Amino acid sequence: MKKIISIFCALCAGLYAQAQTVDSLAVDSIAADSIAIESMAMDSVVMDSIAMDSLALDSMSIESLELVPLEVADSVPMEDTIVPIIPYYTFWSEDATISDLEMRALDWSLSWLDTTDCIAVHDTTILPDSVYKARLQALPCVIELPYNERVRAFIIRYVKRSPKQVARLMRMSEYYFPLFEEALGRYQLPYELKYVPIIESALNPMARSHAGAAGLWQFMPATGKLFGLEVNSLVDERMDPVKATDAACRFLTSMYAIYRDWNLVIAAYNCGSGNVNKAIRRAGGKRDFWSIYPYLPRETRNYVPIFIAANYAMNYGQEHGICKAPIERTMITDTIRTNQRMHLQQVSENLNISMDELRRLNPQYSRDILPGGNTYSLCLPAEKMGAFIDMQDSIMAYKADSLINNRRAEIDLAKVTSITGAYRVNGVTYYTIKKGDTLGGIAKKFHCSVKQLKQWNGLKNDNIREGKKLKICK
Repeated sequence: MKKIISIFCALCAGLYAQAQTVDSLAVDSIAADSIAIESMAMDSVVMDSIAMDSLALDSMSIESLELVPLEVADSVPMEDTIVPIIPYYTFWSEDATISDLEMRALDWSLSWLDTTDCIAVHDTTILPDSVYKARLQALPCVIELPYNERVRAFIIRYVKRSPKQVARLMRMSEYYFPLFEEALGRYQLPYELKYVPIIESALNPMARSHAGAAGLWQFMPATGKLFGLEVNSLVDERMDPVKATDAACRFLTSMYAIYRDWNLVIAAYNCGSGNVNKAIRRAGGKRDFWSIYPYLPRETRNYVPIFIAANYAMNYGQEHGICKAPIERTMITDTIRTNQRMHLQQVSENLNISMDELRRLNPQYSRDILPGGNTYSLCLPAEKMGAFIDMQDSIMAYKADSLINNRRAEIDLAKVTSITGAYRVNGVTYYTIKKGDTLGGIAKKFHCSVKQLKQWNGLKNDNIREGKKLKICK
């Protein structure tokens, strides 16, 4: 099916160069008590979040839920009996305000989102609590968005201290939110869950953490595979916005079938169902986020307040004088599905599209190769699609041996010929020159001409030396 999409500056202008190490860009990623400023590796683009090494897939089994009896609603479909976790999270400060160290570290880590062309156009004075509270209450949301001092701290962090980052996210949301809303609507999930990727990846489909999480929704490899995403050496569908969003919706659906509380679902998305279940047990069986708040990991206590603050910032940014970042480039794209193995460089050099642009449009192909065999999508600028269809055969053949075949065909074992003492590999005969051999005698032995022997071996004269090998290409 043909898909035509408008891609704005944020998608086309800087994602690939920064894609390798972007982590949780929309929120504070380093607490003052968890990292020293000296430890920042300045050759990296962003700070990495800290993975939950202690949570393995074997802790995701349904048996771990027996600590707290939880009813599963029949009305909510649940495709898997295993409830996965995403072992990927960030440390937060316990203080209601954000430290100077956190500020500096986050400003640095968010620098890829920066735009000097869009800032607050008037004073973003901190407002009375009653205004923030009233605005949150006015949002048409299913998920509870209560107000407290933690929520206030992160609202201020967004709209007061990071207006340019919010400006960029507001512009990028025009591209990604329709995709999220379509999937959320299909699964009958609250639309406000579209703000989760803001916290996870700052709407960067190529975001990847050193902990192993990747894509808009920051799935770990095992969790992505559990929900049907292909993750291997060539393809990483965690970075496919459409497929990753569908997987995230199924993950959130399975979580809600267990907890029946969206704030608990969001908490479980951050720290895993095992930690949420332990917090419920320690809270005496209470199943409300704010009741189990003291028993959750520190980073998860802040994750829900940050989610609430992201809802506020994206809905009321303009009320704080934040305009949308300007569009640097608009591109119309089209998608074709193919089962042919190909390299993006074949497309790039035949259709005159830069590799960086192709990688931005097809971030799921980790090594620039569509594996073939199964059906895969290739996204191209719309004006190039006709040329691709017309030239498809020649594109597939272009540099195929060096780019995609790579000795994938059957390789002949070396075979020794008893008469000549030569051996053949992949259709080429190799003969070791013996004492007394001449080019004429060798040519007669292998039924070829002296001229051919010279061409095959790059010889300029008839001189040959004992022990050297000659190629006979016939």
